[in-house]
Amino acid sequence: MNVQTAPREALPEARREAQEAETPTALVERLARAGRAAQIQLARLSDAQKAAALRSAAQALRDAAPEVLAANARDIAAAESNGLTSALLDRLRLDSKRLDSVADAVAQVAELPDPVGQMIDSSTRPNGLVLQRLRVPIGLIGIIYESRPNVTADAAALCFRSGNAVLLRGGSEAVQSNRAIHAALVRGLVAAGAPADAVQLVPVQDRAVVGAMLTAAGLIDMIVPRGGKSLVARVQADARVPVLAHLDGICHTYIHAAADPAMAREVTLNAKMRRTGICGAMETLLLDAQFPENQAVITPLLDAGCEVRGDARAQALDPRILPASAQDWDTEYLEAILSVAVVDGLDAALDHIARHSSHHTDAIITADETAAERFLREVDSAIVMVNASTQFADGGEFGLGAEIGIATGRLHARGPVALEGLTTYKWQVRGTGQVRP
Repeated sequence: MNVQTAPREALPEARREAQEAETPTALVERLARAGRAAQIQLARLSDAQKAAALRSAAQALRDAAPEVLAANARDIAAAESNGLTSALLDRLRLDSKRLDSVADAVAQVAELPDPVGQMIDSSTRPNGLVLQRLRVPIGLIGIIYESRPNVTADAAALCFRSGNAVLLRGGSEAVQSNRAIHAALVRGLVAAGAPADAVQLVPVQDRAVVGAMLTAAGLIDMIVPRGGKSLVARVQADARVPVLAHLDGICHTYIHAAADPAMAREVTLNAKMRRTGICGAMETLLLDAQFPENQAVITPLLDAGCEVRGDARAQALDPRILPASAQDWDTEYLEAILSVAVVDGLDAALDHIARHSSHHTDAIITADETAAERFLREVDSAIVMVNASTQFADGGEFGLGAEIGIATGRLHARGPVALEGLTTYKWQVRGTGQVRP
């Protein structure tokens, strides 16, 4: 492999200024065409070559730790002066341990099985034609994300490993961190002979660039938004390019009448309070009216500092429970707040979930196998669980390695999207001279 050109972040300042003078549409078109050309080169690399390039990128990121941490410190200082919340500051902040974890994640992606070229199925027709379906890269993937600088490395590694070129557009809060991480990654990829433009970072923060990416049909093959509800909603509303995303994580846990009381207490407490700010956190708890230990399930949540909002029957369980509004059943809190409803049996629970679920992750706690199987069959969500915390809604916990996100749509991929979800397939047909009559 030949060493490619230097990453764009290393270009002279005059060249950077020329880039910034481009219109957003022209900039996205130029970057997209460069990415598509790089993807063709990337498709020629073997599994071993792609893995070696990612190991090189991970080492380059470790070597660049002083520069990355200094860049992150500048982002943190700017964010503090702009009044960013403590939660957003925590997402933005890098230290040596966190940066090591980011580099380790890139190296771990290198060790995952390459999905490209995997045979999905094969058949032979009566006329002798041999038909096979094989996994292939999607092409050029656009990632639009907010204040988490680790997404720069995670998305780059996953797209590269699955044979896709990627165009990254990070949030303004992490602009310095993203540039430093991107520059290090591309240095490592290029040192291993990979094309520099396989991983590109939009060099400007103009918001109009997002709109240009969303309408770049024919240039960008898929958009993946990573961020808050407003970002994802805008992407889904404005995109003319296929989108892989979820809007809300309104996750339910239903305590069936036949649930084991100890399990119900432990699982619900974990589902809500382990980490309240992740998309797999439980936001609504449904308690069967016939379950004898409803109060015992609620008490640990309240004692742990969770604000509980309930319907009239739930409020009767504990005087600390506040009244729930109609809006609460459709709210992703992402904090220590929980909606609770008491329902009359499995049918009522299924009806509530059908009306209010965001089709992300929903769970039932029960010792009744018939009820469990019906719940699994009838709940139309990307992830449906029995006797487990919704906090397991994560690619790593599913054994998929790193994930690009969790998809709640019904096309292409659902649930945790890892390497396989970043591929499509093509048909290969082998004949011996057959003609169609």
